[in-house]
Amino acid sequence: MKDRVRGKAEEIKGKVTGNRTEETKGKLRQQVGKAKRTVRDVKEDVR
Repeated sequence: MKDRVRGKAEEIKGKVTGNRTEETKGKLRQQVGKAKRTVRDVKEDVR
C-alpha cells in the first residue's frame, strides 16, 4: 500500500511540475506496489 500511495504522489508531482521522469517513476512505483500485493495474495491463497 505504501508504494502505491508514494507512487501516486510522485506521479502527481511530476504532472504538476512537468517532470516526465518523476511522473514515470511514480507510475512504476505504483506497479511495484500492485505486484507486491499480488504476491502477498497468492501466498495467502497457497496457505
